[in-house]
Amino acid sequence: MRITRGEIIGFIEPGIQRFHKRRIDNLSDLKLNKILTRKNPYLFRAKNQNTAQDLVKAILDAHLSSQEEGIFGGFLEELAIFICSEVYGGKKSSSEGIDLEFSKDNITYIVSIKSGPNWGNSRQIARMKDDFKRAKRILGTNTSTLKVVAINGCCYGKDNKPDKGDYLKMCGRRFWEFISGDENLYTEIIEPLGYNAKGKNEEFSEEYAKVINRFTREFATEYCDHKGSILWGKLVKFNSGKSFNKSTQ
Repeated sequence: MRITRGEIIGFIEPGIQRFHKRRIDNLSDLKLNKILTRKNPYLFRAKNQNTAQDLVKAILDAHLSSQEEGIFGGFLEELAIFICSEVYGGKKSSSEGIDLEFSKDNITYIVSIKSGPNWGNSRQIARMKDDFKRAKRILGTNTSTLKVVAINGCCYGKDNKPDKGDYLKMCGRRFWEFISGDENLYTEIIEPLGYNAKGKNEEFSEEYAKVINRFTREFATEYCDHKGSILWGKLVKFNSGKSFNKSTQ
């Protein structure tokens, strides 16, 4: 069974609207102290960022970049599961650490979906392999003749050596073709992802400017001296100093 372009667009457009809404909502809800505790003050000091607004912008951009990568990665995972469900009857797996499960050509595939190929360190990869082994054992209890293949699917990028021994790694075009049977799908989904992007990004930019101005004012009040110099010692103490709860004070 093939999936039509209209069906894909019908899934993407409301999903991308939710993505943009979450971006704006998360930006509006941010607090300066929250992002100051999560970023490395030593790095910004080493980069000689001595202007309050430049420092605030650098910290905010770093926070938003990692946050948006996670939000959008979740959306791409949902898209992949939807497409596979329409073509091969795929479903969200109930096995821990497995995102997608489906069968074709008498083979059951268990898939862990990641955004890109460089997603994890050795410990995270080892955990994924353990998840694959556990899922295979569970599926194997149903029948001794069932062939189960583990896949690490990456929504973008390349890996020219897909056979990793315990699993196959499929990236970019290879992954989207694998779950859909369509070798051109990886290029066809890029256009609808831009749905209403201009208007939504203008809305985001307006809110972003407000946050930069508000955070800069707050930062200057709290972490700059009367001459305007950044109080790096005070900033590091807030970020990394010992904290006490009420019971230990």
